Amino acid sequence: MNVTRYRCSVLAVDDEPAVLAILKAQLGTDFEVITASSAERARAVLAERSVDVVLSDLTLPDESGLDLLDWVRRTVPRTARVLLTGTARMEDAVDAINHSQVHRLVLKPWRSEDLLQTLRTISRALLLERSHEQLLDELRKLNLELEQRVHTRTLELEQVLLQLQQKNQLLEKMAATDPLTGLPNRRAIDRIARTEMQRRTRLPAPVAVLMIDADFFGQVNKSYSQTAGDQVLVWLAGLLQSSIRASDSVGRIGGEEFLVVAPATDLSGAEVLAERLRTTVGTSQTVYADRENKRYTIRMTISLGVAVADAITPAGYEQLREIAAEALKEAKETGRNRTVIRVVEAPPVV
Repeated sequence: MNVTRYRCSVLAVDDEPAVLAILKAQLGTDFEVITASSAERARAVLAERSVDVVLSDLTLPDESGLDLLDWVRRTVPRTARVLLTGTARMEDAVDAINHSQVHRLVLKPWRSEDLLQTLRTISRALLLERSHEQLLDELRKLNLELEQRVHTRTLELEQVLLQLQQKNQLLEKMAATDPLTGLPNRRAIDRIARTEMQRRTRLPAPVAVLMIDADFFGQVNKSYSQTAGDQVLVWLAGLLQSSIRASDSVGRIGGEEFLVVAPATDLSGAEVLAERLRTTVGTSQTVYADRENKRYTIRMTISLGVAVADAITPAGYEQLREIAAEALKEAKETGRNRTVIRVVEAPPVV
């Protein structure tokens, strides 16, 4: 599937023709927009064709929009669900999330760009998921084909096994990589860290674990857009990757948090490394261009929590990570854009 060429479809459901006309005008450039004035008509559309996103008003003439979206969840679960509502009651939000499991809740009156960005985010996730599913389907088909060929064509065995190995390596790499930044994901960086801890039990050496958080990252999404936030995360990942040593490893552990594993790094080395990372980010900038090609310069700072164990102090990865997390919390609570370093204390001699 070519993700960039696929145009997602949106079924807009509202009993007011004027609202449907506005939605069609606002969304028509980016999406294929189908309209329905009632839940009954929406069901008829979904019976005739597939739809990527259902965007429904809370109040419909024949039933609640929540009931319609719950029916969509049970009938076509792969279709994303968005609720439009002119009320901001907490009960509606709770029902929408827990009962109908909607993907987004949009309040009336909405801003055109906000609604567009919401639907773009949903459609991007849908297309990426389908792209990954297509790759997995291709891999499954290839595996079946290879198994059949092994039985019938022994002369092609080596070539077939090589192809299978390459595909499996690709799948393993995808499973260990953060799709946005290209860095190791949390599972992968945890595995790297535990491997280093095992090596350290055989060859004692100091080690440092750095936990990093982008300061006030939520303001980027709020002030610009989620697309800008994604760009900032990719930019930060590149800065961190280029600022560590070849022996160090950096991964994204979730949201705007990163983790660095630094083997053979004592207290002095950890101080130098942390300050280099903090200064590099603080003196750099990225430029974001929105859909209207307006350009914005974005600068960020980071807070760091560092846990260091010397060569003779036993320490497990979970212990180091917990200490680094506590140090990061202190760095954020005492001003941000700073580093807090804690040294793992050796157990008392009995």
